[in-house]
Amino acid sequence: MRSDKDKQTSLQEAVKTYLPNGSSMSFGGLGARDPFAVLYEIIRQGAKDLTLMTTSIMDIGNILIGAGCVRKVEGAYVWIGSVGSGLNYRRAVEKGVPVKIEIEEYSNYSASLRFLAASMNIPFMATKSLIGSDIPKYNDKIKLIDDPFTNEPVALVSAASPDVVFIHVQKADTAGNGQIWGILMNDPTLARAAKKVVLTCEEIVSTREIRKLPNLTAIPAYCVDAVVEIPFCSHPMWTAGYYWCDLPFRRNFMLYNKTQEGFEKWLKEWVLDIKDWNAFLNKIGKDRLEKLAKMERDNYNIPVLAYEGGAKR
Repeated sequence: MRSDKDKQTSLQEAVKTYLPNGSSMSFGGLGARDPFAVLYEIIRQGAKDLTLMTTSIMDIGNILIGAGCVRKVEGAYVWIGSVGSGLNYRRAVEKGVPVKIEIEEYSNYSASLRFLAASMNIPFMATKSLIGSDIPKYNDKIKLIDDPFTNEPVALVSAASPDVVFIHVQKADTAGNGQIWGILMNDPTLARAAKKVVLTCEEIVSTREIRKLPNLTAIPAYCVDAVVEIPFCSHPMWTAGYYWCDLPFRRNFMLYNKTQEGFEKWLKEWVLDIKDWNAFLNKIGKDRLEKLAKMERDNYNIPVLAYEGGAKR
């Protein structure tokens, strides 16, 4: 169990410390709270031979694969969502571009069960959801047995414990008590399944502030190894209560992503030639970021607690 000490560090140091080449890793979020700032830093540090463990993953996985950082994917699928397909993933699997990757395929549900097993420190989970599908035919790590109680067939999937998971939340204290508004995805389970957890947040707040709404602490400090404050960490995705999705940015990415050459041009402009996340935000522009924040405030605000007499704390 991790301590309640101050775990703040820099993004550069967190990636360097917790993600050596050859690691297995995962990301929190999906279509919201995806930690893009972490992704870009991983690519800038030249990570290699990673095993990406996921249920499903969107832009962030597609970009990591296109940058040549991934050797293997364990999960259901990689795609972009409403604006396009995961073309980097397709090129890597079908053509070995930029590097050939191995895939270990599961359904969304059975991939989630693998993290659940690891979070409970048990070696596998049983499920009937894979029975009748072709997935066990193409993944010999899924074992089919007869249920010892009913003699009906069941599938077994092994526990999945990534070496490190990077999870982005709205608020955290310095010890790593992270609070999430909006969708949780598998993040609470992932935090308990991974060997190491790096928590990024939109803002560091006091532990007193965290304790006002303790039921929102989805990622407790005892799971967390490092904390990094990174405003707009999920751009161009959403973070509930902070900023809206930058759909034009994602659509523009898809124009480049049609070919590997186009993707590499985009990667050079937006990641490799950018010093760090602050420089990236400067390139996006203050006005654009403020507009995304306003769009989100028009849609949703994180409630502010008020007490008797109307005084806010």
